[in-house]
Amino acid sequence: ICLRAFSPEKVFDLLDKHSVTHFGGAPIMLNMLANAPKKTQKTFDREIKVMTAGAPPPAKVLESMMSLGFNVMHVYGLTETYGHILQAAPQTSWLEESSATQAQLIARQGVRFPMTEDVSVIDQQTGLHVPSDGETIGEIVIKCNTCMMGYLNNPEATKEAFMDDWFHSGDLAVVHKDGYIQIKDRSKDIIISGGENISSVEIENVLYQHPSVGGAAVVAMPDEVWGESPCAFVELKTGEKTTEEELIDFCKENMAKFKRPKKVVFGAIPTTATGKIQKHELRAIVNNTDNA
Repeated sequence: ICLRAFSPEKVFDLLDKHSVTHFGGAPIMLNMLANAPKKTQKTFDREIKVMTAGAPPPAKVLESMMSLGFNVMHVYGLTETYGHILQAAPQTSWLEESSATQAQLIARQGVRFPMTEDVSVIDQQTGLHVPSDGETIGEIVIKCNTCMMGYLNNPEATKEAFMDDWFHSGDLAVVHKDGYIQIKDRSKDIIISGGENISSVEIENVLYQHPSVGGAAVVAMPDEVWGESPCAFVELKTGEKTTEEELIDFCKENMAKFKRPKKVVFGAIPTTATGKIQKHELRAIVNNTDNA
């Protein structure tokens, strides 16, 4: 079943009408399903498997989908690798955890597919593998026989992407003790504030936990003192209200204080046709506001 435009009501109706057992969607689409009005949502007498990819999914969104009875599989890959190379492969021991903890585990990008030669996280300066401590950030690099040969008519970009015989993804991540990889940000999206690296994904995950937040995206904004500071763009759930001060305080209570957003902008968040948030548009808004 192919849809020209995404609509939660239409998706629920089609799942029911055609007895769908599998479907895929970007995290923002799952979020729209999870936050659809109760009269729109439907439950089913069968398991429906859902594959999500395209952006790091907030754990809260996965938890909400699981509460509706969906079995969510999270995978990671790039166009340049011809599809998925990592999967948050579930472990039997996870079933003993709370639904919130299970969602956090599934939100990680996971472990490599068997047909992928190697996926590692390396220090961008030294080229050495980062320790599996869940804290040290490096870049995801890949070796596999499905990697592209290069960018068309762009030898410089190809050379840069394949430094030291690895394909460099541009995604910054950590490796947990169990070997599962988790993205913290894109290289271009990391916020450097007062010399500290702040993950926009981490802030977004905290914002999604607030009961009034339906969508969130965080980008860097210029800061005269700290160089850069986080700016959060927030789309509220239908009928919900909150304030900038309340959301900033919520973040302070649920993460390191210095990582909290310094500004919150309310309104619709721009996305592509496939549901990816267009952060370049948000950065343009921030920069135009700063220069005004």
